[in-house]
Amino acid sequence: MFTGIIETLGTIQEIRNEKDNIHVTVDSSITSELKIDQSVAHNGICLTVVAINNNSYTVTAIDETIKKTNLGNWKVGDSVNLERAMKLGDRLDGHIVQGHVDQTGICIATEETNGSWAYTFEYDQALNNLTIEKGSITVNGVSLTVVDSKKNQFSVAIIPYTHEHTNFKDFKVGTKINLEFDVIGKYVSKLYSSK
Repeated sequence: MFTGIIETLGTIQEIRNEKDNIHVTVDSSITSELKIDQSVAHNGICLTVVAINNNSYTVTAIDETIKKTNLGNWKVGDSVNLERAMKLGDRLDGHIVQGHVDQTGICIATEETNGSWAYTFEYDQALNNLTIEKGSITVNGVSLTVVDSKKNQFSVAIIPYTHEHTNFKDFKVGTKINLEFDVIGKYVSKLYSSK
């Protein structure tokens, strides 16, 4: 379980394919605090640490994860948003984030708005995910509040701190991102659609 509050950025050092799996090695300032078998969210994808070597660690993604996320687009040198699983009893500063990406989306607009940034994303509504204004959404692991919600798209606004300390600063029109929709909204939507 995560909160969507990014701890730090990591840099991809190596990507290695093995059968249908991808092993990703990440250099990070939190590596010394990690241990084997620990869950870490990478751009919102919950992945398990399988190896640690000095300042870097390795995680493995299976085919199911690769198909549902933007992980297949990652390159050596890319920055990824990192968050370790929350501890029981910690403050929930963001919202309840499972680290299970529902689908990918595409950035269709970015705008610097005199001290903050606005981003608009589009997603495939055929998967029955939804957003609502003032509802929660997770974009590349970042807990955000939806500003505008339309059929198959939504926008968010971020503060300078988020822009500086996440990979949002690298987004441009066409950037593929990971989306995790609000878990409560998903349950309500499922119940409503089954009637």
